[in-house]
Amino acid sequence: MNKREFITLLGGAATWPLAARAQQRAMPVIGYLYSGEPETGASWLVAFRKGLNELGFSEGRNVAIEYRWAHNDPARLPELAADLVRRRVAVIVTPGTAASVLAAKAATTTIPVIFRTGGDPVALGFVDSLNRPGGNVTGINSMALEISAKRVGLLHELLPHAARFAVLLNPTDPNADQYTKDLQAAALNIGWQIEFLGASNIREIDIAFANLPQKQPNALLVVPQGLFTNRRVQIVTQVTRYTLPAVFPTRDFPEIGGLMSYGSSNAEDHRLTGVYAGRILKGEKPSDLPVLRATKFELVINLQTARIFDIEIPPTLRALADEVIE
Repeated sequence: MNKREFITLLGGAATWPLAARAQQRAMPVIGYLYSGEPETGASWLVAFRKGLNELGFSEGRNVAIEYRWAHNDPARLPELAADLVRRRVAVIVTPGTAASVLAAKAATTTIPVIFRTGGDPVALGFVDSLNRPGGNVTGINSMALEISAKRVGLLHELLPHAARFAVLLNPTDPNADQYTKDLQAAALNIGWQIEFLGASNIREIDIAFANLPQKQPNALLVVPQGLFTNRRVQIVTQVTRYTLPAVFPTRDFPEIGGLMSYGSSNAEDHRLTGVYAGRILKGEKPSDLPVLRATKFELVINLQTARIFDIEIPPTLRALADEVIE
């Protein structure tokens, strides 16, 4: 090798790290903003990554994901969202609470934001309309508000002779007022009395259950709000302690010992958020992607818990179940 060839080779080698760094920068980054903890959102991430894979994206291979966990402290969400914006992520995914979406929406008007919410995205100010979202925000609507009355009806079918039920509700959630109105109407329709138990943080969940004996409800309905989904182990433990029949918003609850759940399929909802993230990465605009409304719902019943509570599941209700946990 002569001197000129050596210098040329040396110069080329010096550029290798630069080329590698440029390649790393070229990999798109997804910001994942979650109101809870990594443990409670693990199954959602599996479904989200599946949706990404359908569009040809694999974490660590051709896309990176920056995770931000609020650990059930809503006050942290604005700064976590702002940090993702500073890192110039390509898209922000907010699969948890309405507060997560609002924090991301306030942090940027240019970076696409993909939500999964149970409330009305238009009423909450996320989008201009379902078909034409406008702006930089779109996502998945799990239809949790629309099926509130259905959950009350399932409790009534389970306990036809009951007269009073309690509702665990986070009053600080942006959807709280609408849930209250819908559940009051559903209770009035079947002639049940209704008692609301407010809880806006972990400590208040325990306080709400400590007040249960004086309320003397025959059953409990847990509203589909992020705080309660994130604290499902705490809530199922308390419900079991008081041997209180309850209907929950998602299958995550009966899978760990809750009695019954009815709601949209978490797996499908979060797969679709992954699909939408992939479509954004491929160049589509959130303003052109309509808000998708959930179409797959599931009723899950835990028979083992029913036996512990000495509850006979009516044959009609069991026949409706999409899954019965023995």
